[in-house]
Amino acid sequence: MCGIIAYSGNRSATPILLNGLRKLEYRGYDSAGIAIHSNNSIHIYKQEGKVENLVKSIGDYENDSTHMSGNLGIAHTRWATHGPPTTDNAHPHGASASGEEHNIALVHNGIIENYRALKSRLEGEGRVFHSDTDSEALSHLIDSYYDGDLAKAVSTALKEVQGTFGIACLAKADPGKMVVARRGSPIVIGLGDDETIIASDASAIISHTRQVIYLDDNDVAVIQGGKVDIRTLDASPVVRDIADIDWSEDAAEKGGYEHYMLKEIFEQPTAISNSIRGRIDTDRGTSVLAGLQLEPRDIVDLQRLVIIGCGTSMNGGLVGEYAVEDFAGMLSEVEQAAEFRYRNPIVGSKDMVVAISQSGETADTLAAVREAQCKGALVAGLVNVVGSTIARETGRGIYLHAGPEISVASTKAFTCQVSVLLMIALKFARSRRLSHEEGIKIAKEIERIPELVEEVLKQNDHIAKLAEDFVDYDNMFYIGRGYLYPVALEGALKIKEISYIHAEAYHAAELKHGPIALLEESMPVVALLNEGPGKEKTLGNVEECRARKSPVLGVITAGDEEAKINCDWYIEVPASPHYTATITSTVALQLFSYHVARLKGCPIDQPRNLAKSVTVE
Repeated sequence: MCGIIAYSGNRSATPILLNGLRKLEYRGYDSAGIAIHSNNSIHIYKQEGKVENLVKSIGDYENDSTHMSGNLGIAHTRWATHGPPTTDNAHPHGASASGEEHNIALVHNGIIENYRALKSRLEGEGRVFHSDTDSEALSHLIDSYYDGDLAKAVSTALKEVQGTFGIACLAKADPGKMVVARRGSPIVIGLGDDETIIASDASAIISHTRQVIYLDDNDVAVIQGGKVDIRTLDASPVVRDIADIDWSEDAAEKGGYEHYMLKEIFEQPTAISNSIRGRIDTDRGTSVLAGLQLEPRDIVDLQRLVIIGCGTSMNGGLVGEYAVEDFAGMLSEVEQAAEFRYRNPIVGSKDMVVAISQSGETADTLAAVREAQCKGALVAGLVNVVGSTIARETGRGIYLHAGPEISVASTKAFTCQVSVLLMIALKFARSRRLSHEEGIKIAKEIERIPELVEEVLKQNDHIAKLAEDFVDYDNMFYIGRGYLYPVALEGALKIKEISYIHAEAYHAAELKHGPIALLEESMPVVALLNEGPGKEKTLGNVEECRARKSPVLGVITAGDEEAKINCDWYIEVPASPHYTATITSTVALQLFSYHVARLKGCPIDQPRNLAKSVTVE
């Protein structure tokens, strides 16, 4: 959730690190800091708030020949877990036995679960702590073992650590060396000409190099300029593959849009096209998903599909559950990834588990993947980031190819997830019970999704106008049935994330079982009213809402006059089967959420308290 950027080479580290921190701002953070090894000392600057606060505190670093001119450094953006967002709690954390000049400086992502015991022991040895963080305990622990060999000190310390970490560490007595390591929190090593750039996210590296190495858990790498030596915690040498980043730096820029979120909403036709390109075989009425490594015989032998994810990914998984059962007649269920590992799930060799995570690093989902593997299930990843941990640990799955998603609130990743899940459902269905003719029909409908989304985007101005009527509401309900219930969940999540309006989603039938007590003029209802099974019953629920004076915004099929007259406002989406209407309706609600948040003046791309990649449990 936090961001790491580090540099070792022959250039001045400070401007590279500060620019890298700016590239990581989209992840969400509350403080920032930098440590530079220069003139036989480690110089640390850190500030709460934005990166620009840090830049101001440093001063004229471009003309500083003493403190900030070194070519070795580490930097960090923090998302608070232990202790409030203050300057003292910001990273990097320095450490020394005397409590004076720093012998060690460290940046850390993750959570050290046994930090209290470590801190108590270290305080008993006379060490003085200056923060509330778990990370400072690790910096002191490393320093306590340091005897001139930084890699050895790091490895020895990490063997005592319980929890997760992605770290970069410097030592005052090692002016040319940096040590990085990971367990459960990503570290990417960018390979340049006589230089190395380390980060927690490839977006901070792409302007320097496209060649990267992804560390595996319990890897420890010693970095010296352009030299990278990777070993295990036990000092055994290992070789990790070099990968290429497959997107350009321009793909992570706003491209003239006011916000990344709006850009990414409008990128969806292209992103979805990239997700389905080469994966639909309309002649055979099936999908081609080689990454699943499943032949029809394997699919027939499977008894159940279990989909795991958190937040937006779990909402997308619900659409997949409905489609697999609907198309393939196969038992399917969605599990909240954070609960999966703790409730002793019943899965085995006849089950396939699909783990959904945009980043491929979501801590809860990764833990669930490992639990499913321990139980003997086939496990596949559905991720957007090539080389991410879930992709590497599952060894099978499907990349979304949605391109980088910078805004914290997910948009194109969700619609690409749903598109891929529909293709999975089609593949399973054709291997089990679906006819050739029905398969062709569904395949063609999936291919239509990008053009359907284009039609929704044409309503941007209309949606922006009706959003003006919602900026003063404090609460909202979202309702839907069948395939549109997950859309209600995702729509409510989006309005919460970026506009801070409290919103709840319910299956439309649940409205009468309690929530209806809250209906009044100040409680608008967003109703998913697309043509398809359940529409008439949802219209009945809309009547119940209006009878209690709750105004209703309907998402309706274009030309549906009956739905129009039952709504106070409406957004029309093109006619399509209910399984693809999940995507068009979601795009309409993304635009709605965006424009409400814009009119309220909210920080759309970096909502308060949120982080893009949730790498802690």
